[in-house]
Amino acid sequence: MDTAAFRSDLELIPRSLRTLADALDAGLAGLERLPALAATRVLVLGMGSSRYAADVVARRHRARGGRVAVELASTRLLPPPAPDLAVVAVSATGGSAEVLRAVDRYRGTGRLVAITNRDRSPLAEVADVVVPLQAGVEASGVACRTFRATFPVLDAVLGALLGSAPAERFDSAAVRAAAAASASLLTASEEWLPALGSLLAGPMGTWTLAPAERASSAQQSALMMREVPRRAAYASETGDWSHVDVYLTKTQDYRALVFAGSEWDGQALEWMASRGSRFAAVGRDLPGAELTVRFPGDEDDSVAVLTEVLVGELVADSWRAAA
Repeated sequence: MDTAAFRSDLELIPRSLRTLADALDAGLAGLERLPALAATRVLVLGMGSSRYAADVVARRHRARGGRVAVELASTRLLPPPAPDLAVVAVSATGGSAEVLRAVDRYRGTGRLVAITNRDRSPLAEVADVVVPLQAGVEASGVACRTFRATFPVLDAVLGALLGSAPAERFDSAAVRAAAAASASLLTASEEWLPALGSLLAGPMGTWTLAPAERASSAQQSALMMREVPRRAAYASETGDWSHVDVYLTKTQDYRALVFAGSEWDGQALEWMASRGSRFAAVGRDLPGAELTVRFPGDEDDSVAVLTEVLVGELVADSWRAAA
């Protein structure tokens, strides 16, 4: 891992997303083989960033009747192979030990699908079908462009396997809009990044909140703060925050990054205001926020979930550079 190259990886995000949008329009390699699997159920396996993204995509398909579950590849409690079950293993490197062990039971079934950024990886070698992420090489070794690519690629894979079509898709139009929005954030970051980095650098750590529909934004942002500058950071879904994290606002110098848009924003903000917590908002104007970061398309969940995490990533990189 070379975290000094992280900023360069982030700056390539707009171009990477545009390339992915072109690939979606042309048809992703491997998709044409998926309907023949005749799956009525899908199990998605992943770890870390891959699972964060998969949870968001799968939730959309379940809301439209798709029978899809997401599991940590590290669990021992996985279903047996079955004629109606397709298994989709997501790993940017294609070498995650947990994923490789989990898929071993599904080898040779004809229904093992790999989503990976490396078509010659150990995962690709054992899969029946490989669908590439096409995110390019991440020089830092930190999953950022591969994280974003997982949303549209997995969305397309689930659509091809199950025929399910969520009301909101990670289609090429959304990906292109996210590319433009990400470019806008990168250009404007000098205006808000120093102040935001200072605000979120609490002595006890940083907390991130996001709606269930975009929970990955909180999870990935907190992960980047831990992985790149090695700072304490913790993620919550906004509604659940009032059940699992509110307690710390009473005893900590609480600093939060709130990815706005949850029906439960008001509940969380009321607790923070009453206890003097400090927070910044992303994507919406929230009362009490000391700083707000907006970008084009931030009210569209498909665009937002592919873009807003860049705010947390840029904060993480600024802390790394200052260390």
